[in-house]
Amino acid sequence: MDDETPTRSTRGGAPTPWQARVAERCAQVAADGQWRRPRPFDASGPAGVLLDDGRRVVSFASNDYLGLTTYPAVAAAAAEALTRWGTGAGASRLVTGSRPVHHELEAALAKHAGCERAVVFPTGFAANLGVLTAFGDPGVHIYSDEYNHASIVDGARLARAAVTVYPHTDVHALAKLLTDDAGPAIVVTDLVFSMDGDVAPVAELADLCRRHDALLVLDEAHAVLGPDPTRQLEGVDVLRVGTLSKTLGSLGGYVAGPAPFVELLENRARSYIFTTASTPADAAAALAALRVLHSPEGTARRARLRALVDRIAPAHPSPIIPVVLGSEERALAASAALLERGLWVPAIRPPTVPVGTARLRVTLSAAHSDEDVDRLCQALAELQVPA
Repeated sequence: MDDETPTRSTRGGAPTPWQARVAERCAQVAADGQWRRPRPFDASGPAGVLLDDGRRVVSFASNDYLGLTTYPAVAAAAAEALTRWGTGAGASRLVTGSRPVHHELEAALAKHAGCERAVVFPTGFAANLGVLTAFGDPGVHIYSDEYNHASIVDGARLARAAVTVYPHTDVHALAKLLTDDAGPAIVVTDLVFSMDGDVAPVAELADLCRRHDALLVLDEAHAVLGPDPTRQLEGVDVLRVGTLSKTLGSLGGYVAGPAPFVELLENRARSYIFTTASTPADAAAALAALRVLHSPEGTARRARLRALVDRIAPAHPSPIIPVVLGSEERALAASAALLERGLWVPAIRPPTVPVGTARLRVTLSAAHSDEDVDRLCQALAELQVPA
């Protein structure tokens, strides 16, 4: 919990230098008011029990946007794969860990993204690391939006390319930076940003990349409600990064793009080559969820999610609704007050978001009931928290 303090060693004697160093760093995190611990949440869907205090709550912090983690056909596909192939792939994809379901999923993801090929990574984080380190060679320049996800930030740091961070969604600033004499360039951005739920200016970014022969890397992890950028990407070298862990309710990530680009990833992305393949059950669940997504049921679930978002923030482009409160104290107090009402909306604080922008990050799911959302709206109003 947020108000807990770091664990102190119970071993006797003077601390070793590393023990002292770790204790000092933990104490500093706590002194900064940023100490956190995961809380055990026994749940299937949005509602469940926080086991550390026995409180029954409804979560408004999940990325299970369409509620597919509990969809019967998705769970059944995972169970069938578990019976057929066991609990794990047993090796990396390039050794002996590539099961038929991985290849079937990649073909379906390529079709979903309108690309020639797709490759699956064990996580979305690994997918971004793989793309940016495989393509970010010496002599390449990476241009990254300042609000990009941590996986993009870390991928850029690990790449051997030069890195420039441009102001959030500021195409004009990027245009001044992106010059033809700077050498090969990569522009990388979230499509929907994870903390604000706003959307990147894809058409303008694509136009810049088209004019400067830059590679566009587009992370579409949170774009469950769109926008679909496919038409805007014509004539651009683009890699589309996605996740299996949010809209599709499973676990993993993928990269879709031209066949040679994807094949290069399979041969050079260290986060693909040197890690065990995603479990067959995860791959099968994602494949089943993708089929649901492209069915009338998927259309209905997205429509329901859109309607729930509009009840709290009309016309907001995503199910991520930030309630920016400024100070960490105010965000923590609002989160605690909501929890007292059985609504779990953890406070998001620096360093996850910039100083002075601590917030509640409300995320909605098609699995939320109308009553759940009514309770949230009423609680926010009673607390005078602007939704």
